[in-house]
Amino acid sequence: MSCRDRYGYRLTTSPEATASYNRGIGDLLRLRTGAVEALATAVVLDPTFALGHAALALLGQEMCAPVDVAARLRDALLHAGRATERERSHVHAVDAHLRGDSRPLVAHLAAHPRDALLLSTAVPTIAFAGVTEVPAQAWAIVEGAIPAYGDDWWFCGLLAFVRQEQGRFDEAMSLSCGSLAEEPGAGHSAHARAHAHYETGDHEAGLSWMDRWVTGAGAATDGLSHFSWHAALHELSLGDLDAVRTRYDGQLRPEDTMGCRALVDSGSLLYRWALTPGAVDVPGMAGVAAAVGPDTLARPATPFLALHAAVALLALDDGPGLVALADRSERHDHPTQRDVVAPLVRALVAMQAGRCSAAADALAALTSALPRLGGSDAQREIVEETRIAALLRAGRLDEARTLLDLRLDRRRSPRDRRWRESCRG
Repeated sequence: MSCRDRYGYRLTTSPEATASYNRGIGDLLRLRTGAVEALATAVVLDPTFALGHAALALLGQEMCAPVDVAARLRDALLHAGRATERERSHVHAVDAHLRGDSRPLVAHLAAHPRDALLLSTAVPTIAFAGVTEVPAQAWAIVEGAIPAYGDDWWFCGLLAFVRQEQGRFDEAMSLSCGSLAEEPGAGHSAHARAHAHYETGDHEAGLSWMDRWVTGAGAATDGLSHFSWHAALHELSLGDLDAVRTRYDGQLRPEDTMGCRALVDSGSLLYRWALTPGAVDVPGMAGVAAAVGPDTLARPATPFLALHAAVALLALDDGPGLVALADRSERHDHPTQRDVVAPLVRALVAMQAGRCSAAADALAALTSALPRLGGSDAQREIVEETRIAALLRAGRLDEARTLLDLRLDRRRSPRDRRWRESCRG
């Protein structure tokens, strides 16, 4: 009997390596701890297992897992020749994706939609940055896979995330709650529900539910800091800065946060907290910089990480670091790094130098291009908040009020209401 993955595709490896690989993919789909260790065990059990090597390379690049990406990718390509056509296509898709070309991955999913690892990779969620630069393209990939998955609990969580991005919040809540009823620890479903609460301004209920989940069914989730970030975002929106401080001290200190999450979760919270009217004694960004290391700030692996590296450098008042990042982005092989990251960082260079009016204009010009960075609407709001801060510092109060009015039209936020009140001339 041939070895099969969790969704029925054949694997060219041993039964023992298959069991470890499936355990690792299961942990990854649940966002549970142990995925990297299980996948590493799979390639120890079978060093010729191409998909095991490819999965580790993917997690090293996308999730900052402690993996030698180049070595794992080399071994995946070396051993793919002995595998099935589907496995060869999978390895080729990962190789191309890590080199900045995601077209083979999209084509692979059209032929093999139940390749759950690569479907997860394709969609910008908590685990991966995504492979498309227009949200509707990612939505189409997921919706095209509906017949292949039906009411599978993991897929329903992924579809729930799409539905909340589309503004179909009732459907998102129904899908995520149904998935969680079947698999209470389903991280993607919990994540989709967190976004639905936030985007509808349902801060009190969202905060209460998240606090229960992270200490209950979600306690084994890998990277709980992102769920803590969601809870803190509710507290920030409510203007409860004492709760934000308690949350940060207890759950989001960068020295206790793994890898890139220290930048994306702890760093972004500190930055947005510091912009909040009435915020005092906000911890500095130095701890985040120490946790992620200078290479992550100077050479972020993805456009999404580059966004967060840039705002961290701005918070550090590191003008030379921002200029170097902008220069490197302009020379980057990836078009999003050149077309979106570089001008974004140049805008922050201007802001750091005190040219806030120019920074605000440059950030405004990038608004329609921001989805290309990956991540969620809630995460990319950090750019909008930077633009508001730039307008305020430039004395352009009417424009800042207009932006805040638009935000308040989207969702209730006592913080934004207070911010708007601070715009009086």
